[in-house]
Amino acid sequence: MIWTIPNILTIIRLLAAPGLAVMFLYFDRPYADWFALLLFLLASITDWFDGYLARVWRQETKLGAMLDPIADKAMVVIALMVIVGYSSMSPWLVLPATVILFREVFISGLREFVGDSSIDLSVTVLAKWKTTSQMLSIALLFAQGVVEHYVVKYIKRKEGTNINNLQNSEINQTAILNLDFLYWLENFGLVMLWLSAILTLITGFEYFKKALPVLREGK
Repeated sequence: MIWTIPNILTIIRLLAAPGLAVMFLYFDRPYADWFALLLFLLASITDWFDGYLARVWRQETKLGAMLDPIADKAMVVIALMVIVGYSSMSPWLVLPATVILFREVFISGLREFVGDSSIDLSVTVLAKWKTTSQMLSIALLFAQGVVEHYVVKYIKRKEGTNINNLQNSEINQTAILNLDFLYWLENFGLVMLWLSAILTLITGFEYFKKALPVLREGK
């Protein structure tokens, strides 16, 4: 029962997580952004399929239950690390990413400390929504990197100059529409990331409250 299809999908997703960073080591942009985006989307799809198939085929195992949240956290943590590393270090991006990374480390340590106690720290419905919002925001931010490259390339080719030296009145209408699309894509990704950070704090606090009886035992 270990090598079931749901477990294999989970293991593939876990092994794919470091691949997000590797893409930026061996490929130039925007190819690295493209490959990272596609890899992340495929991994996110398997996240839904492995759980669904495990329930439908009644192939739920302890190994799968243990690896599934680890694979999710690995994908999110490495993806955020890459996105922040290749960003302009805007506080609107760095702050929610820091909140998410801190929570994931804190709850992982909490789960390890609680161990085999009677406290139930299994994944909740809200935590699943948290993971979904994280994956959507990260996919949008990877897509923003892809779109930004082609928008800037298009404007430079059409205008024949540096985009930073142009006023909106000097840029043709198509270029303005492209810049608007890039602006809304980036900001929608940031909004979703902030929503993820808020859900991250809420679910993290819920887990902490459940673990308080064990922490207060003083043993």
